Amino acid sequence: MTQEEHNYFRIKPIGIIHSPFTKAVGTPIQSALAKGAEGWIDVLPAFAEGLADLDGFERIWLLYWFHKASKTKLKVKPYLDTNERGLFATRAPCRPNPIGISAVQLLRISGQRLYVADIDILDKTPLLDIKPYVPKFDYFEVKRFGWIEKIQAETRKANGRFYEKE
Repeated sequence: MTQEEHNYFRIKPIGIIHSPFTKAVGTPIQSALAKGAEGWIDVLPAFAEGLADLDGFERIWLLYWFHKASKTKLKVKPYLDTNERGLFATRAPCRPNPIGISAVQLLRISGQRLYVADIDILDKTPLLDIKPYVPKFDYFEVKRFGWIEKIQAETRKANGRFYEKE
Protein backbone atom coordinates (compact mmCIF):
# COMPACT_ATOMS: atom_id res chain seq x y z
CA MET A 1 0.00 0.00 0.00
CA THR A 2 1.42 3.39 -0.98
CA GLN A 3 1.60 6.34 1.42
CA GLU A 4 -1.14 8.07 -0.58
CA GLU A 5 -3.38 5.01 -0.23
CA HIS A 6 -2.67 5.04 3.51
CA ASN A 7 -3.77 8.67 3.79
CA TYR A 8 -7.08 8.26 1.97
CA PHE A 9 -9.64 5.55 1.63
CA ARG A 10 -13.22 5.36 0.48
CA ILE A 11 -16.28 4.80 2.60
CA LYS A 12 -19.66 4.34 0.99
CA PRO A 13 -23.03 4.46 2.71
CA ILE A 14 -24.97 1.22 3.07
CA GLY A 15 -28.25 3.00 3.74
CA ILE A 16 -30.02 6.09 5.00
CA ILE A 17 -31.23 6.71 8.56
CA HIS A 18 -34.59 8.39 9.05
CA SER A 19 -35.69 10.01 12.29
CA PRO A 20 -38.07 12.68 13.58
CA PHE A 21 -35.09 15.03 14.03
CA THR A 22 -34.60 17.36 11.06
CA LYS A 23 -32.44 19.92 12.92
CA ALA A 24 -29.64 19.45 15.43
CA VAL A 25 -31.38 21.73 17.93
CA GLY A 26 -33.58 19.56 20.11
CA THR A 27 -32.09 16.23 19.04
CA PRO A 28 -31.20 13.96 22.01
CA ILE A 29 -27.45 14.03 22.64
CA GLN A 30 -27.12 10.24 23.10
CA SER A 31 -29.30 7.22 22.34
CA ALA A 32 -29.62 6.47 26.08
CA LEU A 33 -31.37 9.86 26.37
CA ALA A 34 -33.65 9.32 23.36
CA LYS A 35 -36.13 6.98 25.04
CA GLY A 36 -39.10 6.36 22.78
CA ALA A 37 -37.81 8.33 19.77
CA GLU A 38 -38.49 6.09 16.77
CA GLY A 39 -37.13 6.01 13.25
CA TRP A 40 -36.20 3.65 10.47
CA ILE A 41 -33.28 2.75 8.29
CA ASP A 42 -33.50 1.98 4.60
CA VAL A 43 -30.62 -0.34 3.73
CA LEU A 44 -29.54 -0.18 0.10
CA PRO A 45 -30.53 -3.25 -1.97
CA ALA A 46 -26.89 -4.27 -2.52
CA PHE A 47 -26.52 -4.82 1.25
CA ALA A 48 -29.92 -6.34 2.10
CA GLU A 49 -28.57 -9.90 2.24
CA GLY A 50 -26.36 -8.82 5.13
CA LEU A 51 -29.46 -8.27 7.31
CA ALA A 52 -29.97 -12.05 7.65
CA ASP A 53 -30.09 -13.14 11.32
CA LEU A 54 -30.05 -9.55 12.64
CA ASP A 55 -33.68 -9.73 13.81
CA GLY A 56 -32.68 -11.81 16.84
CA PHE A 57 -30.88 -8.85 18.45
CA GLU A 58 -32.61 -6.37 20.74
CA ARG A 59 -30.06 -3.61 20.16
CA ILE A 60 -27.74 -2.75 17.31
CA TRP A 61 -24.86 -0.35 16.86
CA LEU A 62 -25.26 2.14 14.02
CA LEU A 63 -22.14 3.78 12.61
CA TYR A 64 -22.92 6.84 10.53
CA TRP A 65 -21.54 9.98 8.96
CA PHE A 66 -22.24 13.31 10.73
CA HIS A 67 -23.16 14.85 7.37
CA LYS A 68 -24.25 18.20 8.84
CA ALA A 69 -21.47 18.67 11.38
CA SER A 70 -19.40 21.83 11.25
CA LYS A 71 -15.68 21.75 10.48
CA THR A 72 -13.25 19.95 12.75
CA LYS A 73 -12.50 21.58 16.09
CA LEU A 74 -9.85 20.04 18.32
CA LYS A 75 -11.07 21.93 21.42
CA VAL A 76 -14.82 22.07 22.11
CA LYS A 77 -17.30 22.90 24.85
CA PRO A 78 -19.31 19.66 25.03
CA TYR A 79 -23.04 19.70 25.68
CA LEU A 80 -22.55 18.45 29.24
CA ASP A 81 -19.99 21.08 30.24
CA THR A 82 -19.12 24.77 30.05
CA ASN A 83 -15.37 24.12 30.01
CA GLU A 84 -13.41 23.61 26.81
CA ARG A 85 -12.23 20.01 26.37
CA GLY A 86 -10.07 18.13 23.89
CA LEU A 87 -12.25 16.79 21.08
CA PHE A 88 -11.22 13.18 21.64
CA ALA A 89 -12.40 13.38 25.28
CA THR A 90 -15.91 14.22 24.02
CA ARG A 91 -18.54 12.88 21.66
CA ALA A 92 -18.87 16.14 19.74
CA PRO A 93 -19.62 15.55 16.03
CA CYS A 94 -17.11 18.05 14.59
CA ARG A 95 -14.39 15.42 14.17
CA PRO A 96 -11.60 14.90 11.60
CA ASN A 97 -13.58 11.85 10.41
CA PRO A 98 -17.15 12.74 11.44
CA ILE A 99 -18.25 9.22 12.33
CA GLY A 100 -21.00 8.73 14.88
CA ILE A 101 -22.04 5.63 16.80
CA SER A 102 -25.35 4.90 18.52
CA ALA A 103 -26.76 1.81 20.21
CA VAL A 104 -30.42 1.79 19.20
CA GLN A 105 -33.22 -0.64 19.92
CA LEU A 106 -34.14 -2.84 16.95
CA LEU A 107 -37.93 -3.10 16.87
CA ARG A 108 -38.36 -5.13 13.68
CA ILE A 109 -37.12 -5.69 10.15
CA SER A 110 -39.33 -5.56 7.09
CA GLY A 111 -37.44 -6.32 3.89
CA GLN A 112 -34.62 -3.76 3.64
CA ARG A 113 -36.13 -1.52 6.32
CA LEU A 114 -35.11 -1.63 9.98
CA TYR A 115 -37.45 -0.02 12.50
CA VAL A 116 -35.59 1.35 15.53
CA ALA A 117 -36.19 3.18 18.80
CA ASP A 118 -34.06 5.35 21.10
CA ILE A 119 -32.65 7.09 18.04
CA ASP A 120 -30.51 10.22 18.48
CA ILE A 121 -29.56 10.78 14.83
CA LEU A 122 -30.58 13.46 12.34
CA ASP A 123 -32.97 12.54 9.55
CA LYS A 124 -31.37 11.48 6.25
CA THR A 125 -28.03 10.63 7.85
CA PRO A 126 -25.83 8.27 5.77
CA LEU A 127 -25.44 4.86 7.43
CA LEU A 128 -21.92 3.37 7.26
CA ASP A 129 -22.35 0.09 9.13
CA ILE A 130 -24.52 -1.99 11.45
CA LYS A 131 -23.22 -4.28 14.17
CA PRO A 132 -25.14 -6.30 16.77
CA TYR A 133 -25.01 -5.07 20.35
CA VAL A 134 -23.73 -8.01 22.41
CA PRO A 135 -23.65 -7.42 26.19
CA LYS A 136 -20.91 -10.03 26.67
CA PHE A 137 -18.67 -7.94 24.39
CA ASP A 138 -20.04 -4.41 24.61
CA TYR A 139 -20.52 -3.86 28.34
CA PHE A 140 -17.63 -3.00 30.63
CA GLU A 141 -17.87 -1.97 34.23
CA VAL A 142 -15.69 1.12 34.71
CA LYS A 143 -14.36 2.99 37.72
CA ARG A 144 -13.43 6.23 35.99
CA PHE A 145 -14.88 8.21 33.14
CA GLY A 146 -12.89 11.41 32.94
CA TRP A 147 -14.29 14.90 33.31
CA ILE A 148 -17.86 13.57 32.96
CA GLU A 149 -17.65 12.08 36.50
CA LYS A 150 -17.93 15.59 37.94
CA ILE A 151 -20.75 16.82 35.71
CA GLN A 152 -24.19 17.30 37.20
CA ALA A 153 -25.73 18.81 34.04
CA GLU A 154 -29.16 17.68 32.94
CA THR A 155 -28.56 18.47 29.25
CA ARG A 156 -30.42 15.94 27.13
CA LYS A 157 -30.89 17.71 23.81
CA ALA A 158 -28.50 19.35 21.36
CA ASN A 159 -28.48 23.10 20.90
CA GLY A 160 -26.91 22.92 17.44
CA ARG A 161 -23.50 24.35 18.36
CA PHE A 162 -21.59 21.67 16.41
CA TYR A 163 -23.57 21.84 13.19
CA GLU A 164 -23.62 24.00 10.10
CA LYS A 165 -26.17 26.80 10.32
CA GLU A 166 -29.62 25.33 9.90
